[in-house]
Amino acid sequence: MAILRPGQPPAPRGGLAGRTISVSKTSDIRLGPKEVVLTFDDGPVPGKTDTILRALDQFGVKATFLMVGQMANAYPGTARKVAAAGHTIGTHTQNHKNLRTVSVNVAEAQIREGRESVAAALRPGGYRPAPFFRFPYLADTTTLRGSLAAQGIVVIDVDIDSRDYYASGSDALRARAVAAVERRGSGVILFHDLHARTATMLPLLLADLKERGYKVVHLVPARTGVDLIASSAPVALPKLETTSPDRG
Repeated sequence: MAILRPGQPPAPRGGLAGRTISVSKTSDIRLGPKEVVLTFDDGPVPGKTDTILRALDQFGVKATFLMVGQMANAYPGTARKVAAAGHTIGTHTQNHKNLRTVSVNVAEAQIREGRESVAAALRPGGYRPAPFFRFPYLADTTTLRGSLAAQGIVVIDVDIDSRDYYASGSDALRARAVAAVERRGSGVILFHDLHARTATMLPLLLADLKERGYKVVHLVPARTGVDLIASSAPVALPKLETTSPDRG
């Protein structure tokens, strides 16, 4: 298959967008051959997130952004741009703590505060976060997974790690990501929208995926159908009772 070279115009819009999956539990995310889900952790970050949004729009595809609460607090306008573009927004704790290394109470507070911060950033635009969550560093526990499931919050796991947190150039990242996707054939891909190299290589990577016949699947919450996060009347968020480059 042909691969675009740096400076070569990307493929035209369309042709890469796949189906939409309504998700109420992790097992609902069942992908077929050559289906991928694009996910971006740790943002929002002005400039870098904007560049990623432009690339996604160019190819007519939707992604899931797992936002850190303190980042949404710092850049609420960028968070709302993601929502306005129709992407799914989930959460990724308040301060990106490794939840395996803290008490259950501290971990649950991190999850709850992260949701509250992202919700507050989105609320002025009439948006709300989806009940989707990803563990920082992918460091989950059985107890926390059970607590999240009981609250109707879906953990978005990772099948393909782009390793965009490695200190490599955008060309190396692109080659590594394409190889990882081809090796597995389908899956949820982990990226981070705080890295310039990720934003730079994304249009070319999307062109590579299109050339190889892949489709980008859009995840949405089952209880709201295709209306992901847009809401003229934001709803109350479920409560849980009881930043540097990274993996996840």
